[in-house]
Amino acid sequence: MSLEINGKLKQVLPMQSGQGKNGPWQKQEFVIETQSQYPKLICFTLWGDKANMVANATPGEDIKVFFDVESREYNGRWYTDAKAWKVETGNQGGMGPNDIPPPSDTDLPPTFDDDDLPF
Repeated sequence: MSLEINGKLKQVLPMQSGQGKNGPWQKQEFVIETQSQYPKLICFTLWGDKANMVANATPGEDIKVFFDVESREYNGRWYTDAKAWKVETGNQGGMGPNDIPPPSDTDLPPTFDDDDLPF
């Protein structure tokens, strides 16, 4: 199940990388603040080639995160990760609700003169 959330970028944490049994890896964590009556801070993780998606983002910038939530058990305790797979910053994601373009002629319903009525 994929989810998405909007917020403001709060912080981009330092890039982490290393060498694992399957080769080199890198991850980028970042924190957003939700925009609701009771704002929440959420830390997301980008893995591998997606780790650079927030490289040029600045704190305070509007951000939309597409992510999956996954839990795993380790030594009798459960850990939950919010793994981002797509990030849109600023106006990158297209138009917002207040940016609706005016309708074009093809979007308007047809008009008929009295002589053109189909009945």
